[in-house]
Amino acid sequence: MYFLSISDPQIWLLAGISVLVVFSILVILVAILNIFTIVAKKTTEKAKAVKSTIDTSKQAKTFEKASEEDKAAVATALYLYFEEKNNRENRVLTIAPYNSAWGAQLNPRL
Repeated sequence: MYFLSISDPQIWLLAGISVLVVFSILVILVAILNIFTIVAKKTTEKAKAVKSTIDTSKQAKTFEKASEEDKAAVATALYLYFEEKNNRENRVLTIAPYNSAWGAQLNPRL
């Protein structure tokens, strides 16, 4: 029954090292997740700043203040978008055979 012996000091050393490795990996993972959280908070703050800038620019230019060129550009863009949306092609290429003397010289079966 030597295999079931718990008094062997190498078994205790191996168990201690394995527990130490597992907890050190957990500490490293927690540190990495904290770094990701800090970076995510900074990017959300930047996104909120950009959104507030966009909102103020939207309020600055409304439809009534838009020039005729702006209105025409928006109307043209919408027209082209909806035309392309409704224009669905099947993308099938049909090749019809064409008999010519040039093809007959290259292919004697023709």
